[in-house]
Amino acid sequence: MKIGLYFGTFNPIHIGHLIIANHMAEHSGLDQIWLVVTPHNPHKTKSTLLDDYKRLEMVFQATEHYPKLKPSDIEFKLPQPNYTVNTLAHLQEKYPSHQFSLIMGEDNLKSLHKWKNYEVILEHHNIYVYPRISGEMVPAELEIHRHVHRIDAPVVEISSTFIRDSIKAGKNVRPMLPEAVWQYVDHNNLYKK
Repeated sequence: MKIGLYFGTFNPIHIGHLIIANHMAEHSGLDQIWLVVTPHNPHKTKSTLLDDYKRLEMVFQATEHYPKLKPSDIEFKLPQPNYTVNTLAHLQEKYPSHQFSLIMGEDNLKSLHKWKNYEVILEHHNIYVYPRISGEMVPAELEIHRHVHRIDAPVVEISSTFIRDSIKAGKNVRPMLPEAVWQYVDHNNLYKK
């Protein structure tokens, strides 16, 4: 089975995430998309993150009616801070019959050369890239790499930071969240402080 791994803090998961994940599931040749909730990104400060299991619950709620989209807590069990190359090795060992690929925005592809052991990732895994609005150029060696595949997905510029800030300011963000996620956030008074 071909699995696309879509990593994120999903703090919170929003319709932009769902649009990208579903587009990849339907238009890239991948069988399933696993939304991997990252407990702590080495490049982000932990203090801004909502509890890991609350974020995982929101991903469960958001993907419940999408059979090709699966929430994953695989990184919760790995030493922190974790790196993608370690997660890929762990998954390959746990699911030897699956073929794992990465899904990332163009902005992440531009900084891939800064990732731990990025050459190992590139050598053994396909990377499916969705467009982002950005002025920077992708390094030429990544642009033409045989394992890098551009997918003409919709450009969705919604950010979890904007949603959190808007909630804190008392703004209505309901259209930006899957309905079940909005209900969960509202019911639990999340992001209001």
